[in-house]
Amino acid sequence: MPVHGTLFTDFRETTAPDPFTLQNKKLLKVQMGFGPVWAKTGSMVAYQGDVRFQNKGSGGLGRMVKSAVTGEGVSMMECTGQGELFLADGAADVQLLYLENDQLSVNGASILAFSSSIEWDIQRIQARGAAMTGGLYNVSLRGTGYVAVTTQGEPVALDVASAPTCADAQAVVLWTSGVRMDVRIDTGGLKSLVRGGTGETFQMAFGGQGYVLVQPSETVVTGGHQENRTKSSGGGLTSLFGD
Repeated sequence: MPVHGTLFTDFRETTAPDPFTLQNKKLLKVQMGFGPVWAKTGSMVAYQGDVRFQNKGSGGLGRMVKSAVTGEGVSMMECTGQGELFLADGAADVQLLYLENDQLSVNGASILAFSSSIEWDIQRIQARGAAMTGGLYNVSLRGTGYVAVTTQGEPVALDVASAPTCADAQAVVLWTSGVRMDVRIDTGGLKSLVRGGTGETFQMAFGGQGYVLVQPSETVVTGGHQENRTKSSGGGLTSLFGD
């Protein structure tokens, strides 16, 4: 008996020829004919053709050592072959960017996939307030190619050149090159009014030229685990990614 309805027409696979394409706001389609890609381990939901996966962990001895020291686990897999690959992460929204000889600083948990032409590394943040938290780290993506990140809901891109800009550390997804970041620690006064009202408040303060992407949620996973906002904040920022 024929199947009736618009299901198979409304959700038909996109035919866009680009290497990275949004199938919908929660699903990324990758054309493998353009070369290998890096993707978050476990993010494959489907593929058509001959696609192979190799778990690279944190990738390279240098990055694995940094991952062990900093707690910044960024588990990636290398995807190769021919065909179409579909990637997603917990039905989070997917945001697609194209870097042209440029750089991004990204919360590692927000990375979904990027072109193999993109160089990546875990780097320590150079920020005055970072010393007070025991050290902060980021995932740096640089070069030319596609980058796909995930957000919990639709984000806002804030132009830091237009005004002093601060954001909750757990809501910051990424920022572009040219942006400077410092850490603010507020132990009194307005702490009962800012983002929950318990304990010290940690904020990221941005300046310079460029954009900061902030999601409407404080559920950024950092350091390979879900940050517990009710525990002591003494080391709460040691697992944040930044620049």
